[in-house]
Amino acid sequence: MATSIRLRRLGAIAAVAGGAYTIVRQPSFSSSDRGDKSTALDTFRRKIADPFAVVPPRNTQEAALIGSSLVNPLDILVVGGGATGCGVALDAATRGLRVGLVEREDFASGTSSRSTKLIHGGVRYLEKAVFNLDYGQLKLVFHALEERKQVIDNAPHLCHALPCMTPCFDWFDAIYYWAGLKMYDLVAGRHLLHLSRYYSAQESVELFPTLARNGKDKTLKGTVVYYDGQMNDSRLNVALACSAALAGAAVLNHAEVVSLLKDEGDGRIIGARIRNNLSGKEFDAYAKVVVNAAGPFCDSVRTLADKDAKPMICPSSGVHIVLPDYYSPEGMGLIVPKTKDGRVVFMLPWLGRTVAGTTDSNTSITMLPEPHENEIEFILDAISDYLNIKVRRTDVLSAWSGIRPLAIDPKANSTASISRDHVVTEDHPGLVTITGGKWTTYRSMAEDAVDAAIKSGKLNPANKCLTYNLQLVGADGWDPASFTVLAQQYVRMKRSHAGKVVPGAMDTAAAKHLSHAYGALAERVAAIAQNENLGKRLAHGYPFLEAEVAYCAREEYCESAVDFVARRCRLAFLDTDAAQRALPRIIEILAAEHKWDKSRQKQELHKGKEFLETFKSSKNAQFHDGKH
Repeated sequence: MATSIRLRRLGAIAAVAGGAYTIVRQPSFSSSDRGDKSTALDTFRRKIADPFAVVPPRNTQEAALIGSSLVNPLDILVVGGGATGCGVALDAATRGLRVGLVEREDFASGTSSRSTKLIHGGVRYLEKAVFNLDYGQLKLVFHALEERKQVIDNAPHLCHALPCMTPCFDWFDAIYYWAGLKMYDLVAGRHLLHLSRYYSAQESVELFPTLARNGKDKTLKGTVVYYDGQMNDSRLNVALACSAALAGAAVLNHAEVVSLLKDEGDGRIIGARIRNNLSGKEFDAYAKVVVNAAGPFCDSVRTLADKDAKPMICPSSGVHIVLPDYYSPEGMGLIVPKTKDGRVVFMLPWLGRTVAGTTDSNTSITMLPEPHENEIEFILDAISDYLNIKVRRTDVLSAWSGIRPLAIDPKANSTASISRDHVVTEDHPGLVTITGGKWTTYRSMAEDAVDAAIKSGKLNPANKCLTYNLQLVGADGWDPASFTVLAQQYVRMKRSHAGKVVPGAMDTAAAKHLSHAYGALAERVAAIAQNENLGKRLAHGYPFLEAEVAYCAREEYCESAVDFVARRCRLAFLDTDAAQRALPRIIEILAAEHKWDKSRQKQELHKGKEFLETFKSSKNAQFHDGKH
């Protein structure tokens, strides 16, 4: 019976794949098709790509928010500085609207920095669409695959195509996955990254040397390799925030909404009371519409408008671990669609290390979610079934948990409407909430939210959405060979332990890192390394330079040690212990940039260590059974 079911599934794939050309050949609807917007688009492209442009300083951004009033309000005030919130700010600003954005912690401090790092169309959703004959799910996959390509094109220095290998331990699996992933190619159409293909067992282990050929009662028959996108998520988020600032939005991190302002007559939301969490100062910011893009915390914002608001977030925990680079080859990921207990597990090369995950379990909403030891053990157990090397708990360099804000439409009749898609709603006049969805579709989510805000506030944008073909800061003029300019034209001047300044080569690893992290602006960082004697590495074995701390403090609204170690560079996520060792020097440089006193420096060190303790590396792990 199991065989007949599998054969019916294979038949379903073949049937839909056979008709997929008909679907794919339909012209794709995109924002760029909506009228003549070339003049406005060119204007904002020049603003964001200007090599001499600098983001407005923090006090200027705060003053713009304070300057709003009842008679001269902002058009839109965005609450939340994650991918969606910053996407909303960029979208609205490039439509010619007056925009403000506030974020309680830092840009990408929540879910947006704790993702799987994949930009994907949703292979599993395609499988569901086929077997459930669900055209709605199929449309979601079409849309996600289109957005996947645009995310990569709009920030090519931070995103790239990644081949992902799916192991097959019987011949049916080989045919099933080959057919399914060929259909994924067909559905992608002109947005295809690269064609999927089958590899024999021998070819597979040559490409992925740690892949096991023999397991428990199973032998590798071959693999199917397909392509999805990969990103540096928090740096992409910071690029969104900086692009929005250059486009005219007043973006302010470490600024918390403490209450919402209501019109005394009709009760409509007309702004927010905001506290600057760095200075403690509070002020009112007025806006025609407030957009709630607070991710997992959007319900807490909604209850500020209506204490009886029906919850719309069903939080799910996703745990990831980071392992040494030898667990996976550079440039090839491993994805197992269904483990022995039915879950998905993957290993992906990322920034010179290996990310493995993930879990999907109910959780509570907290500011600093922590992975549980049993979740780390589950991931280690799952990947050990597919590897020919000993999987050890002591190899875990970092482990983190992110909260996925799965959305429930508050207007729906039952909780069965929990969705991986996004929801836009205005359940209180003047407060538009956008939540759910995924990183891949942040741009179109933002577009939907701005459209809803325009309708709610009867706003008058100068033009329609421009973000479909709008490259982010650092993207213009960048190409994969840009790092060679850094390697050839700059040196790393560094101060020795004796205090003497000595030159060091801008080696390939450092040059490539700067090029991919900062794109076309990498030369600014390299110039600081050369001219201000900040060319030393922050941590042994990692390419991060002291110059980056100074640059991020000046140009990327980096206001704390945690902002840098977690979101500007990714050391906290890559190696918790190395991050802890780097903290004192990071704080020393930030103190010089921000004029911190000794008390503030001591506070930063305490907060940094406290933050890093939530990342369960092998050093601070609690071992239970010693299995690994």
